[in-house]
Amino acid sequence: MPVTTDLPVALTIAGSDCSAGAGLQADLKTFSAHGVYGLTAVTCVVAEIPGKVTCIQPVALENLADQLRLLFTAFPVAAVKTGMLYSAEVIALVARTITALTKRPHLVVDPVMVATSGDALVKDDAVAAYERLLFPLATLITPNLDEAAVLLGKTISRREHLRAAAGVLRSKYGCAVLLKGGHLRGKEAVDVLRDAAGFTEYRAPFVPGISTHGTGCTFSAAITAGLASGKSLRQAVSSGKQYVTRAIAQSFRWGRGKHRVDALNHFRHAKS
Repeated sequence: MPVTTDLPVALTIAGSDCSAGAGLQADLKTFSAHGVYGLTAVTCVVAEIPGKVTCIQPVALENLADQLRLLFTAFPVAAVKTGMLYSAEVIALVARTITALTKRPHLVVDPVMVATSGDALVKDDAVAAYERLLFPLATLITPNLDEAAVLLGKTISRREHLRAAAGVLRSKYGCAVLLKGGHLRGKEAVDVLRDAAGFTEYRAPFVPGISTHGTGCTFSAAITAGLASGKSLRQAVSSGKQYVTRAIAQSFRWGRGKHRVDALNHFRHAKS
């Protein structure tokens, strides 16, 4: 018999990834690992594996609009994350949908613009739409260094510049900003949160020798799950940082050499 539940619900609005290491598949696995019921609204279907994107097929706007309408009508969505939105039209639709809700959920915007492989994942007009329409609605945005460079118009190449850059983004968009510094490498992966209360740094050992994708999706999904479960923003970021670090450190590997493929471990796992 069905059991009435107060299980928290989170929604990812994102593209699919046929290798399931990134995109909405990674988000769903992350939600489940955090005890959150996950919903998906599919924006596009992507043919990709770690290191390569070969095809992006957008879903019709009417289809996406129906997905969102049905989900928000039927479920008590406590938190939403956006991943690959692809175009200004999709961003506008998502913004209209969120704005129209009587009770707005937490919104975590992962401004997916460039794949780990370097492939572009948005149309040229999408960046302005993010800035004008979606960022003002966000609880948190989670750019990596490549995305922050697009938003700031300059490259961030030194760890000591992370705080200043996060502060500029916070002032520019008016929402909390988690600037992810993992691409700087070094002994530690350092991320900087700038919220209304100030700066917080999150550090973890950098895990070398792993060549996979989906870390940004996984991190933002873990934060979204934390917010859906009632954690504060800083608590959600802290637990999300621990989760993605373990997912990298305990990742899976098939094959070797040029035939090797790595994938994040999204399952529940022991603390390392």
